[in-house]
Amino acid sequence: MDHYDSQQTNDYMQPEEDWDRDLLLDPAWEKQQRKTFTAWCNSHLRKAGTQIENIEEDFRDGLKLMLLLEVISGERLAKPERGKMRVHKISNVNKALDFIASKGVKLVSIGAEEIVDGNVKMTLGMIWTIILRFAIQDISVEETSAKEGLLLWCQRKTAPYKNVNIQNFHISWKDGLGFCALIHRHRPELIDYGKLRKDDPLTNLNTAFDVAEKYLDIPKMLDAEDIVGTARPDEKAIMTYVSSFYHAFSGAQKAETAANRICKVLAVNQENEQLMEDYEKLASDLLEWIRRTIPWLENRAPENTMHAMQQKLEDFRDYRRLHKPPKVQEKCQLEINFNTLQTKLRLSNRPAFMPSEGRMVSDINNAWGCLEQAEKGYEEWLLNEIRRLERLDHLAEKFRQKASIHEAWTDGKEAMLRQKDYETATLSEIKALLKKHEAFESDLAAHQDRVEQIAAIAQELNELDYYDSPSVNARCQKICDQWDNLGALTQKRREALERTEKLLETIDQLYLEYAKRAAPFNNWMEGAMEDLQDTFIVHTIEEIQGLTTAHEQFKATLPDADKERLAILGIHNEVSKIVQTYHVNMAGTNPYTTITPQEINGKWDHVRQLVPRRDQALTEEHARQQHNERLRKQFAAQANVIGPWIQTKMEEIGRISIEMHGTLEDQLSHLRQYEKSIVNYKPKIDQLEGDHQLIQEALIFDNKHTNYTMEHIRVGWEQLLTTIARTINEVENQILTRDAKGISQEQMNEFRASFNHFDRDHSGTLGPEEFKACLISLGYDIGNDPQVLASCMEHTQGWHPGREITRFSFFFSLSVWISLSPLSCGPWGSSSPTVPTGPMSGSSSHCFNL
Repeated sequence: MDHYDSQQTNDYMQPEEDWDRDLLLDPAWEKQQRKTFTAWCNSHLRKAGTQIENIEEDFRDGLKLMLLLEVISGERLAKPERGKMRVHKISNVNKALDFIASKGVKLVSIGAEEIVDGNVKMTLGMIWTIILRFAIQDISVEETSAKEGLLLWCQRKTAPYKNVNIQNFHISWKDGLGFCALIHRHRPELIDYGKLRKDDPLTNLNTAFDVAEKYLDIPKMLDAEDIVGTARPDEKAIMTYVSSFYHAFSGAQKAETAANRICKVLAVNQENEQLMEDYEKLASDLLEWIRRTIPWLENRAPENTMHAMQQKLEDFRDYRRLHKPPKVQEKCQLEINFNTLQTKLRLSNRPAFMPSEGRMVSDINNAWGCLEQAEKGYEEWLLNEIRRLERLDHLAEKFRQKASIHEAWTDGKEAMLRQKDYETATLSEIKALLKKHEAFESDLAAHQDRVEQIAAIAQELNELDYYDSPSVNARCQKICDQWDNLGALTQKRREALERTEKLLETIDQLYLEYAKRAAPFNNWMEGAMEDLQDTFIVHTIEEIQGLTTAHEQFKATLPDADKERLAILGIHNEVSKIVQTYHVNMAGTNPYTTITPQEINGKWDHVRQLVPRRDQALTEEHARQQHNERLRKQFAAQANVIGPWIQTKMEEIGRISIEMHGTLEDQLSHLRQYEKSIVNYKPKIDQLEGDHQLIQEALIFDNKHTNYTMEHIRVGWEQLLTTIARTINEVENQILTRDAKGISQEQMNEFRASFNHFDRDHSGTLGPEEFKACLISLGYDIGNDPQVLASCMEHTQGWHPGREITRFSFFFSLSVWISLSPLSCGPWGSSSPTVPTGPMSGSSSHCFNL
């Protein structure tokens, strides 16, 4: 084995390291390998008259393994050991493994002990290594490796068959069509391939395996069910099976090659004859085409239009693009065929081919040269003529383009210039129209160059005798006439716009002056109307006199206001006069104000109507205020007498209750005389009530002539009646108490004196501290205990918390204490006052037993 073969084997064997470690992970693959490898070994061992049944058992002693290697290699191995001991078996297996290694195969993880022990994984790996070395390694197609070469051989052999796509050595063979295609390709009589179906893999596989075993001496190495029932058939089993097909057909292919060589010689002679006939016909056709084409290329008749010349150019391009390339190819093919024919004849030792007269390659080349010369001149003429017409067409197109642009620009311009939109426009709109018109004039001036260019192009086309010059001239004349008309309309519109602008500016100034004077005058009238209609409320004669004075002052301004009104209306009349004189169509009203002359006149008339109404209202209010003033003075005259009288009587009654002149009966008589005089005063109070009723009906709420209100008089009168009645009652009660309790006049006077002394505010009542001081002054000391004081006050008649002690309750309670406790403390009991020694609540053992 040379170095290349050894290296190739090593390269292919390198991936088997993974295979050795993971071979038996799939039980289906193990089963396929067992069957395939066993059949392959038996196909060689039967040449030596033996076979194996169990691949891992029958190779354990190494004898059949050594015999297998001798059969497939054709070489003799070392003499085997005939002993039955383990060491003998290991020795034989090692001899076999050494022989395999001597062939350049690298054994990885395969040892003699594993084979002797019947390790299925290692035994299958060893057999696969042998198959690779002796059945697959020598297969090489186009310098590929063994596996790739076998795959390429299968792909080439099965390429013509439909539904066959050999890409690998597993699932590509599951449908069985690949095996059938290999058989049919080499022995088509053995299989009717047309009747096979891709959806019936069992039938396809069994057919291929049976035919191979019966007619090709290839043992059945796999069961169809095992292949179909496995998602991915074992690659090594398939490769082993396929390699058997390769070796079976390789001998037949050699015999086929020899027969093909004989047929090839005959085919070459026939081919040479055909080439001669093809040359003669092709040369004749090519020369005839050249003869017909040259006159067409020499025709130089010019055309008047660019379209016609472009059609000629398009025909020439079609000639170059469609007609000539096939002829160029024919000429090239003619030369190739001629040279090939001469070479073949020379190689076959036959005389050179001599074409008919005028059909030599040189004749064809000469004719082809004339064709190209005519073609070159025709192309130059076409280009020059097209350039000439292109110049004219360019000018014409340029004319049409500029004319179209200009006509598109002028479209609607005359109508725009003739419109009288300025007649109904405002001043701001007129100014905008003027700006727009100025912009149009600038645009019009800018288009002057285009009009001149259009005229110049039309002149050049006339000088070059352009075929469509009449239409160009007519269009150019129309453009020039329209241009002159646009200039005249532009000037006319500018004059109209400027004239309208001046009129509207004058009107605008008048409008502005009208607005400036109308606004304050309108505000003055609105204020005047508001003041004249304002409802006034006055309470005094002075207030109504002030309003009357202000109204008189306002009436004094009416003449000047009327002059201002007439001046404002005069401004509006001036605007109307301008509008009528110059026939200005006013599109709107005064932009500076919404106040119209009609509104001014209407408001002025309203003001004039409101003035006498105001006069009447002020006069009526003045009379009413005079009446009110009389009522105030009438009420004040009586109130200023009655008020002081009530106050005087109140003071006199107070003095009577305090003073101690005469007996209680004298005081009572005096008080009853006072009461009578007070009652006799009641008619004056009633009269004052009548005056007050009149004041209320007149809605008079204040009176500067008096400080007394009817409410004050009523309260004072009621207090006066109450006070005189209460005072009389107190005196009567004192008399009853005095007589009932046996209290002397001097004691009553002393009580009164003490009470009056401590009633410093002359309210007729005593507070707690005043009550305590009063008792002390009478000789009754109740100490500083607030509870004792509270108890005394609680036993005072008519008193309860939150109220003060009145004169009557004081006199009555004190007289009761004295009558009930004749021996009690005080100036009317023992010689010395008694001071309470304990709490007084709930006790009767103190000086004020009730």
